[in-house]
Amino acid sequence: MAKTAAKTDRRYEKQLIARACDGDRGAARTLVDLHKDRLFAFIQRMLRNHHDAEEICQEAFLKAFVSLDSFRTEYRFSTWLFTIGYRVCLNHLRRKRAVTGEPELTENLAHSSDATCETLESEEAARLRRTVWNSVATLSEPQRASLVLFYRHDMGCQEIARVLELPVATVKSHLHRARNRLRELLEPVADQDIAAFRNRRGLAG
Repeated sequence: MAKTAAKTDRRYEKQLIARACDGDRGAARTLVDLHKDRLFAFIQRMLRNHHDAEEICQEAFLKAFVSLDSFRTEYRFSTWLFTIGYRVCLNHLRRKRAVTGEPELTENLAHSSDATCETLESEEAARLRRTVWNSVATLSEPQRASLVLFYRHDMGCQEIARVLELPVATVKSHLHRARNRLRELLEPVADQDIAAFRNRRGLAG
């Protein structure tokens, strides 16, 4: 059943693409609605700036629709779209580096509601999530993209390789290095959190 649904979705998507190529604005809008949330989430994780992510997401869709007639239907539209989004992200980050001289790592994510919860556990969980994504921001762009696509968007290494236009072996290497780097960055934080939790619960010693 799931495979049939997936095939139907691909068929429907191909129909939308064909109609959009013929100038059907409704079909183009439907394609945007189908993919905008996931694309925006990926771009925001790459740029860590809500306003920039909105602009880059719009630019990615614009580039996609301008060159829609070059889309090869044997691939998933989402993979092609993420490839365009990734390229635009890299160009944006390079331009920003040229101006500032350093990567943009500013935390500008929307705070989740549990960050203000009264319980210690919720506060610690929210803080740990921020720490994790601050650590992710220190990775190289390919490592960061590989990690986000793998864990947040459930893409396999082959699909990630198509998105990033890299060999599969290189994607696996980026994931391996990213995990090791995060482990190095987060181990001291984890030790501190455990010690703080034990102290607050009177478990030290």
